Amino acid sequence: MSFFPAQQSLNNKYQVNLASLMRLCSNNYLLLIKLLASNVQVGQKRVFFISDNLAYSITINEVTKYTTLINFQQTATSKEMATTKARSEKGNGKTNNKILNNKKLTTSMLPCMVIRLYHDAKMAEVISTQHIKQIKPKYSYPNKQMHQQDEKHQTNQFLHDWLHLCLALGQVKLSSSWEN
Repeated sequence: MSFFPAQQSLNNKYQVNLASLMRLCSNNYLLLIKLLASNVQVGQKRVFFISDNLAYSITINEVTKYTTLINFQQTATSKEMATTKARSEKGNGKTNNKILNNKKLTTSMLPCMVIRLYHDAKMAEVISTQHIKQIKPKYSYPNKQMHQQDEKHQTNQFLHDWLHLCLALGQVKLSSSWEN
């Protein structure tokens, strides 16, 4: 299977595969329920440590009767920040230290998603990610923002991959797995 879609003729426009997207959102819901466990409350945060340099955090932003809104992001571990800072200090790192000290810049480079869980439909949908505030089901191509035609499907697939990684390799400190 090629990473690049075959060129489509003008008559053969991209069609959203709704069944595939719905299946993906249902799978993501089940995976997120496994990661969240029980007693979900606003403000709770759970961090999954994959390695010394990689961690993911889930923060509960909103809980209603039928939906839950969460923030899922890759986080920089303290060991990773210390290693990066040490590397920049070895070389003449005046500019690099300014970048490292700017926490806002550092965190903006880490992937982040806002996900809504629909408990009645048992689905989880990525509603925003990085610079995209609302992901459309389909984009014309080419476009000014350089979104892929199936951006929504690809973003939900990316979430699916993240969730599998957290379930397979993630470790949570039991004493402080949920922090307020």
